[in-house]
Amino acid sequence: MTVDGVWIGQVAMAALMNIAFAFTIGSALLAAWLAKDAQAKVAPARPAWLRAQRSMQTGSVVLVLADLGWLLYQSASMGGVGLPDAFGLLSSVLTQTHIGHAWTVAFGGAVVLLLTTLSGHTGTLRNALLWLAVIAISAGKAALGHAADAGLASAAIAVHTLHVLSTGVWGGLVLAAGLGIVPTLGTSIARGVLIRTATQISNVSLVSVVLVVVSGAFNTVRGSGGTGNLLNAMEFSTWGHVLMLKLALVALTVALGGLNRFAALPRLRRTASTMDAHTFTNVLYLEALAMLGVFVAAAVLAHSVPAFASLG
Repeated sequence: MTVDGVWIGQVAMAALMNIAFAFTIGSALLAAWLAKDAQAKVAPARPAWLRAQRSMQTGSVVLVLADLGWLLYQSASMGGVGLPDAFGLLSSVLTQTHIGHAWTVAFGGAVVLLLTTLSGHTGTLRNALLWLAVIAISAGKAALGHAADAGLASAAIAVHTLHVLSTGVWGGLVLAAGLGIVPTLGTSIARGVLIRTATQISNVSLVSVVLVVVSGAFNTVRGSGGTGNLLNAMEFSTWGHVLMLKLALVALTVALGGLNRFAALPRLRRTASTMDAHTFTNVLYLEALAMLGVFVAAAVLAHSVPAFASLG
């Protein structure tokens, strides 16, 4: 692994892909939950629902652009050339490499996701296409990572696909809710909608966190070369150091989510007061900032040499 301009560009595009993908998933879930309460044009939940729709569309556009940017940097890295010369390698990378095939799956899913978010239609077919696209993107992204070393038809790919998907749901809800959508439910007339939405965010996030932890533990053991090598990997490899940073950020995010779930949210349900609503929203905002760090660390980790390889 050589830290140069191309590597930094790869990591930046990968982090943007992670964040945009998660933001789109979280916005889609929030839009679905708010739809019933936002039918009337003067409904208290309508501003939040409209923002969720715009966030979903914006996230899917950014995802497509970030995918294209990542492919260009990846081609430059694989060819050992500068960025301008990488354009001439795109065709070969796409047609002749595993990276190109996996990227095509992820990018195809991103295009379908973009088209469904831009569609004015709602219903079962549109929702089915949206979530099939999300699963395709998750599988493609999983195949782009170190899990592909075990083969496409492997437990490593399946578990990492689950990890990408569950992280997207958890992180997406935190990002979309904390940075844009939940604050629009801050008025007193929207307090009931805020409480219902906060409860849904907390419940789905809890399930997602469990899946993230289980699948992440599998990936950690595999990346370190087995449980016997885990401590050495953490101490002596760059991969291990980045992993420790990511785990610290995950722990901080979980702690903030737990604070909301077990302290702020129960109090908000009891009082429905403005102060308690602000407390929940502020903690969620801090959780979203920590989640941004998690996605950046995940991008660095994905572009670092696994410990089992660097330590032999």
